Amino acid sequence: MRFYTNQHKFYCGIDLHAKTMYLCILNQEGKIVLHRDIKTSPDIFLKTIAPYRKDIVVAVECIFTWYWIADLCSEENIPFVLGHALYMKAIHGGKAKNDKVDSHKIAVLLRGGMMPMAYVYPSEMRSTRDLLRRRNHLVRKRAELLAHVQNTNHQYNLPDTGKLAYKSKRKGVAERFPDISVQKNIELDLSLLDH
Repeated sequence: MRFYTNQHKFYCGIDLHAKTMYLCILNQEGKIVLHRDIKTSPDIFLKTIAPYRKDIVVAVECIFTWYWIADLCSEENIPFVLGHALYMKAIHGGKAKNDKVDSHKIAVLLRGGMMPMAYVYPSEMRSTRDLLRRRNHLVRKRAELLAHVQNTNHQYNLPDTGKLAYKSKRKGVAERFPDISVQKNIELDLSLLDH
């Protein structure tokens, strides 16, 4: 695990959400110079950090909303750190947890050189990565549907269905089951496979 250890005058920890973000900016001595909840707007963010911008580093936890702020920091030449969510949880997990507390903990980890870093995937490659992730998700869902049909077939000790991956082999599979509810369940699985 790599940690961010560069020194700056100001350390900005952000608890980032879809519509709001809680900022905590610490100075080198660890004193809070700003602790505020703002809208997730690039303009509002840049105005809020303007007095500290000369030597600031920004950190957020790696959750689904980080793309825009990483890109903004890159465009504005502001050092940006993406915190590894799993390792951050292990380091600063605690009972007291809210946006204000979390933003402060992120800033403290950053200032103390204990911010576990995640990889900031290049913006020009993110859409392809996301597409491949989505494809993997759909492949797993398809495998679950096929497995459910096979498992149900084994529950009723019926003869092997053959390769259901092929559409031509799916005809009459649901009708093999004596119970109408099971038939409906299998019909649903098979119809979803087509999509």
